Amino acid sequence: MALLDKLFSGFSPAAALKRGLQLQEGGDAKAAFALLSKAAKAGLPEAEFRVGRCYLEGAGVPPSRIDGVRWIERAATNGYIEAQALLATLCLHGMGPGQSQAGPGYGSGLFGGQTLSEPDFVNAAKWARRAAEGGSADGQAVLGYILTSGPEELRNQEEGDQWYKKAAAGGSPQGQLGHALVLARDTSAPEIQAELLDNLRQAAEKGLGTALYLYGMINERGTGVPQDRQKAALYYKQAAEKGHRAAQARWGLALMEGLGVEANPVEGESWLRRAALAGDPEAAALVGDIYAKGGSLPPNYAEAAMWFRRAADAKHRGAARALAMLHLTGAGVPRDQDEAAKLFRIAAEGGDAHSHVDLGNLLLKGHGDEQDSVRTREWFERAAASGDLIAAFNFGVCLAEGVGIERDDRKAAEWLRRAADGVVNAQYWYGRMLVEGRGVMADAEEGRKWIAKAAGVGMVEAEVMLAEMTLSGRGGAKDHPAALALFQKAADRGHVGAMFAVGAMYGGGHEVPMDRAVAQRWFRAAAERGHPYAQMMLGRYLSRNLAGELDIPQARKWLEKAVAQGLQDAKADLAALPAEAGATPPATGSQEIAAGIAGR
Repeated sequence: MALLDKLFSGFSPAAALKRGLQLQEGGDAKAAFALLSKAAKAGLPEAEFRVGRCYLEGAGVPPSRIDGVRWIERAATNGYIEAQALLATLCLHGMGPGQSQAGPGYGSGLFGGQTLSEPDFVNAAKWARRAAEGGSADGQAVLGYILTSGPEELRNQEEGDQWYKKAAAGGSPQGQLGHALVLARDTSAPEIQAELLDNLRQAAEKGLGTALYLYGMINERGTGVPQDRQKAALYYKQAAEKGHRAAQARWGLALMEGLGVEANPVEGESWLRRAALAGDPEAAALVGDIYAKGGSLPPNYAEAAMWFRRAADAKHRGAARALAMLHLTGAGVPRDQDEAAKLFRIAAEGGDAHSHVDLGNLLLKGHGDEQDSVRTREWFERAAASGDLIAAFNFGVCLAEGVGIERDDRKAAEWLRRAADGVVNAQYWYGRMLVEGRGVMADAEEGRKWIAKAAGVGMVEAEVMLAEMTLSGRGGAKDHPAALALFQKAADRGHVGAMFAVGAMYGGGHEVPMDRAVAQRWFRAAAERGHPYAQMMLGRYLSRNLAGELDIPQARKWLEKAVAQGLQDAKADLAALPAEAGATPPATGSQEIAAGIAGR
């Protein structure tokens, strides 16, 4: 064979080209390159094109992007249509003449989608048009892409659609995909939908990654074809293996949940992680969910937060909300309500209605900024005007608290009343407005009825306020046992102010049996949660042995904590230590109980 190749090298450039192509097909890249180079140097355009590809792919010669592009451009200039189409593609990938040329060759996949610098659309359009007009289906597809999706100054939608159609008819998978996307703009006619599916199927069968992914989605959803999760999983897998990141995410999810394929959570997580690292926000959010929920092992919130952050930085609303919740609780990340507000803003701007509410709640607590207040209020106002009762409630709160708008109690009461017909929180807020006479004529009796409605369905804050009113007889009958039952219910669910109130009522002076041991137990529960009045009362009980426990050091500790929180009444108790055992503290009346709850 070596002797035969030497003989061919001595003949015409055309013979050298022919033999070089034979050697390429036979797998002898090095010998093929030698013959192709001879033909290329003699000026044969096809040989120039082949040599250019050899340099780009590292076939029979060390890869060289500079040399590869130079030979492809030479062939294109000499009218070789395939070279013109390829050169247009190279320009789109940042590899055209005069673009970044550092580094080795193009790599293993000539049409792999790698971009090395900014696309050169102008030169890409020039070469694509030459190839398209010369009959190259690939050139027609590239030109269709530039005219429909390129820079505004180069766009011509109608012409681009026609080139895509010609490319599809010529068998170009890129053209078939592009034509399918053109047809997808209006699938009202059955024949159009059928043509779309046929083009997309052909592009998928030719191994085009995006087409495989889209055809997988069509099979998964049953759009125009019978739903088939097994087929969908197969297409996702093929696209994923070609590096399509969205397909990697769908294939990973299919493996995680056993959708059309046997479940394999370990491999599924690996594919999701691969897609996430490639920049797919949905995959990153899914990986975050995996770590947040845990499985055979406990949740890893720090790891979850890292993946949620990747997705949130790409404006993924679900991940932004999830990460905000972690920052609210301090799970896996520092507790930071200002950061949570920023993340809720991202989720809200992405269309997550719950995050609007969460952001509004943080704004009421002084977090976020003025722009957040205005944007959130505007969103609530628009949604409220369209009949959304939850938004009406939140808009009413904005008006009542002056969040993003000048405070207006009258309008606030109007919106809260409207929302109270269907929103429990609005019933409580409107009841308070009536009791306090804010924006409406004061009417404690009517206000108590609305607060009782909210308490009746388990709203803790409403239970506590109704208990206060029942204790004092405001807006209705005075009933201390009923008030204690309401306080007890809220205390059992963790309301610290209610814990203090239960202790105060059992401490004596009310129309319920006195039980100082029970009182001290509730004071301790509230004191340990930072309630200053409960800390003072616990200090008094321990210093005076009121419940059978005398502990001066502990009494001093709790009284000091109450003083540190600014409770002046505790100073006298602290100064009097040690006190005479058995002294009786003054009874805690309804006003003091209300003050203690408000003091929390």
